[in-house]
Amino acid sequence: MFTVAAAAPGAACQQLGIFENHQDVGTVLHPGSAQFDSVANSYTLTGSGENMWFGIDDFHFAWKKVSGDVALTARIAFSGTGGNPHRKAVLMIRQSLDGNSRAVDVAVHGSGLTSLQFRDPAGADTHEVESNISAPETVRIEKRGDFAYAFVAGKAGKLEPAGASIKFPLTGDFYIGIGVCAHDKDAVEKAVFSNVRLEQLPAATGKTVLVSTLETVSIASTDRHVEYVAAAHFEAPNWSHDGKFLVFNQDGTLRRLALGESEPMLIATIPQIHCNNDHGISPDNQLLAISDSSSEDKKSRVYIVPIGGGTPRQITPNAPSYWHGWSPDGKTLAFTGERNGNFDIYAIAAAGGEETRLTTADGLDDGPEYSPDGAWIYFNSERTGHMQIWRMKPDGTQQEQVISEESNDWFPHIAPDGQWMVFLAYAPGVTGHPGGKDVELRLMSMKDKSTRVLARLFGGQGTINVPSWSPDSTKLAFVSYEELPEESLNLK
Repeated sequence: MFTVAAAAPGAACQQLGIFENHQDVGTVLHPGSAQFDSVANSYTLTGSGENMWFGIDDFHFAWKKVSGDVALTARIAFSGTGGNPHRKAVLMIRQSLDGNSRAVDVAVHGSGLTSLQFRDPAGADTHEVESNISAPETVRIEKRGDFAYAFVAGKAGKLEPAGASIKFPLTGDFYIGIGVCAHDKDAVEKAVFSNVRLEQLPAATGKTVLVSTLETVSIASTDRHVEYVAAAHFEAPNWSHDGKFLVFNQDGTLRRLALGESEPMLIATIPQIHCNNDHGISPDNQLLAISDSSSEDKKSRVYIVPIGGGTPRQITPNAPSYWHGWSPDGKTLAFTGERNGNFDIYAIAAAGGEETRLTTADGLDDGPEYSPDGAWIYFNSERTGHMQIWRMKPDGTQQEQVISEESNDWFPHIAPDGQWMVFLAYAPGVTGHPGGKDVELRLMSMKDKSTRVLARLFGGQGTINVPSWSPDSTKLAFVSYEELPEESLNLK
């Protein structure tokens, strides 16, 4: 049985399957339409519209007004070939039916690109987190509490976390549904949504599962891309100096993920099998500095191992020591060490030897990293009463505060071209650098010290503890996290 209705903005339409109504949103030159096949449980939508991006959406939308925690699942297929590769078919949640409304959606593009898109606040530019799965057979969007999550299913057919999520609190009633945008104001596109399922989600009853996502973000567009996602705890990516792979730690080991590949490879570091998230790659891309606590006293020390794996060579005799920086000439390591109850910054020759203390101020000094020209060591210090970004000469002289913000700022990383600094910002009331927090990656211009938000995410400890810039200074790698109920990891 088919139910067909044409869009009539401002006028009531009969119910369309599980949806209450459908209409064009924003400005379209060609009215959209919707058709429901109750036997096949499929919806066919046609839509025009110039785009669903920037500060406004122009598209056709079939919707239902809901509240609470909900999920929408569907298989999506475009009808016909050709058309704009950026035409979109979406599962969407939005606060209102205004074109510039706050909104979050899982969008499947004509090219196969699939992403979590979001606009917050109303009228703001849209941003996205791109999935590493192209043209998934099934997609799902979940709204749980203040967060929206994306799920995708590949050829195996099982829905898995896409690694794309965003904090997106909604007030009162809101709209959930399916939509189509032609990405061409003069065109009309058609998409079929099948096996559509709209659920009111009950309160989670099982334990939560941590999902980690290795992402990259463009500093020009702020668009994010998922490189790797797993129901596991991993941290702290380094980007290789040849741009070909990322290194991160998981379960006391180091892993290497070639860009574009789906699974990481283990880097051999035996007998050091309790590596933490303080590790990094030498300037010549041949060695890896690691921090490991496999020794008898279980305190972290710094070691060097070949980048492809091998037997580590111990560098720091004293403990605990946590690596953070490698001088541009490859001769010196900068690290954080606790000595006599004080955390300060030290330097030591990469060949080994005596350590040199560089800071003596009260409070924690951490995260030392050399500038690309070797003229400065940047670090974070709480000597002012809360954590801020500082710098000093490599011999420890001329210590000076770089910026002053209300937030607690950690782990400064300078781009290879010396033009930018990225750092991790916690809310003013957060002490230390814990995980499981709403944090921001902030980008500072080295020319005028102006800052802007590069990404907002759920993370903290493990997100960007160590250098993670791409060698061309255009992107950054980081880790975000999701805490999902078991029910969300056992979907069909």
